[in-house]
Amino acid sequence: MDLSSIFTVSLFRSALETGCIYALVALALFISFSILNIADLTTDGCYTLGCAVGAMVTLSGHPFLALFAALFAGACAGFVTAFLQTRMGVESILAGIIVNTGLYTINIMVMKFSAVVNIFNYDTIFRIAKRTIGGEWYNVIVILIVVLIVALFLAWFLNTRLGLSIRATGDNSSMVKASSINPTFTITVGLCLSNALTGLAGCLLAQYQKSCDINIGTGMVTIALASLIIGETLIGKGGVARRVCGVILGSCLYRIIVALAIRLHVPAECLKLVSAVIVAVAIAAPHLKKKAAYLKLRLAVRKKRLAAEKEMEVR
Repeated sequence: MDLSSIFTVSLFRSALETGCIYALVALALFISFSILNIADLTTDGCYTLGCAVGAMVTLSGHPFLALFAALFAGACAGFVTAFLQTRMGVESILAGIIVNTGLYTINIMVMKFSAVVNIFNYDTIFRIAKRTIGGEWYNVIVILIVVLIVALFLAWFLNTRLGLSIRATGDNSSMVKASSINPTFTITVGLCLSNALTGLAGCLLAQYQKSCDINIGTGMVTIALASLIIGETLIGKGGVARRVCGVILGSCLYRIIVALAIRLHVPAECLKLVSAVIVAVAIAAPHLKKKAAYLKLRLAVRKKRLAAEKEMEVR
């Protein structure tokens, strides 16, 4: 099979569009998982919440306002998760599960008790961009602008005093508390920001595919985790700006891998398995790399020892 017939420009464009949207969820997980060291499982429900809120506000004729509404809705979900964790003594994983479960009812209520909401005949930011920009890359341009704004904001915010406090909280909350910084506040801000980005991603996807489904957020944690791990594996450790760029790159690469799998006629039922395999390989890659280097060093030492033994026998 010819490679050019598999990896086409349209496939790359589609993977870039969805990859950049999912990059916002990966950046959200970057804040909660990598920065705060919290396993936040609110992601699935919060993504659907942003999608539902964005779709309903778009239906009212305000596609740009829908973005801010989804941001606010996601921040509210993050606040509830943080409240349960910091004020009610609920473990972070359980707090995420509780909020994620409750959000199903909230989401179906937002969608006026309908499992699917269509916005095909309504203006979205992408339809407006098509009339304004034209061409075939208008979707990519719009999404890249949003992702670039978010990336620049995160690179700036995480280097401010509050951002550094949030980063320190994830490293050592006890030390932060001893330094007269309230970890409850920093955790709350971090989770609100994380889930706000998740809600924004859901709103963008709703306007991108012109519909919202109540189960659209299922498995979003796996997708975001795969993107995050791939980015950190490729880019490695470094400054915030470098890590943010790595997360975005990882998300795009993940979508390209999935798109290639679909193009190679992998059944749709197997895509979740493909995602799981990608996550497992990405997580295991650094360990396997270290193990391969150790085995290589051990083999070199063994060869050197055998060479020395042969030289002694000759003498």
